[in-house]
Amino acid sequence: MPEYIFTSQRLGIRNWDFNDTQSLFEINNDDDVMEFFPFKPSKQDTQDFIFRMQEMQKEKGFCYFAVDILETNEFIGFIGLCEQTYLEELGSFVDIGWRLKKSSWNQGYATEGAKACLDYGFNTIGLEKIYSVAPEINKKSELIMKKIGMQRIKTFDHPKLTDYKELVSCVLYKKEQLIQNK
Repeated sequence: MPEYIFTSQRLGIRNWDFNDTQSLFEINNDDDVMEFFPFKPSKQDTQDFIFRMQEMQKEKGFCYFAVDILETNEFIGFIGLCEQTYLEELGSFVDIGWRLKKSSWNQGYATEGAKACLDYGFNTIGLEKIYSVAPEINKKSELIMKKIGMQRIKTFDHPKLTDYKELVSCVLYKKEQLIQNK
């Protein structure tokens, strides 16, 4: 049984294991999953991603976490938080994101896991703001952003996607921690 950092009703959120490499590589090479990404990561890219996430988890206490269905222990992809630096006006910021295998779509897993990650980010890590970014044409991800209570801030040209005209226009959403008066 994997050791989970936290769980939601149906999902186990955990740190990465290099045994996840092949499964994540297969998810990363599904045309439908990667529809709104500029390229499909290689096996080495996938291993490098897992290593970066392991290091971020050690350093920051969060990452794009590996996700399992609790009932079956099936690995279905990732949902989590990641430090980003590509928006000058924000400097360093925390992004919430997800990538799940197609067979797990339309079952509420992304929304459920993202809500659990927001709770973890705000109430365990102590983050004040969490952002989310997706290409404007990725309406499915934007719908999840709305479902988890994020507010649309703006549309912008993503500096890392300038060579991909169908992906360059992105939406930026934000959610802030509600501070309770004591």
